[in-house]
Amino acid sequence: MALFAPSSAKPGKPGVLASLRRLGATLVEVLHTRAELLAREFERERVRITRLLLLGVVALFFLALGAITFTIFIIVLFWDSQRLVAIGFLTVLYFAIAIGLALSAKREAAQSAKPFASTVAQLKKDREEFFSRR
Repeated sequence: MALFAPSSAKPGKPGVLASLRRLGATLVEVLHTRAELLAREFERERVRITRLLLLGVVALFFLALGAITFTIFIIVLFWDSQRLVAIGFLTVLYFAIAIGLALSAKREAAQSAKPFASTVAQLKKDREEFFSRR
């Protein structure tokens, strides 16, 4: 009786442990790739939102400055004859502009791409690929 019986596994074929290691390495690579994609999309969204906020604040400042100057000009222009009509007209005009801009912003928000859409799509594709192999 031999103390060490010859192994039934052939030296050319990888064993179960090697297959599990390769599977684990592949899983880590997939997760790493998805994490990189998510990080890049997050950074792109952060830059885009920061830029939009900055542009919006600067635009609002100059819009307010222009509106105040225009309002003073119109009121002074009609001071002697129709000052209340001028003030009322400008008030209605400013409300109409504000409502138009609010509706435009709402439409823009509804049409913009969803953040992290690529990551979600890739994860969905990965899930479908995983379950289709079973």
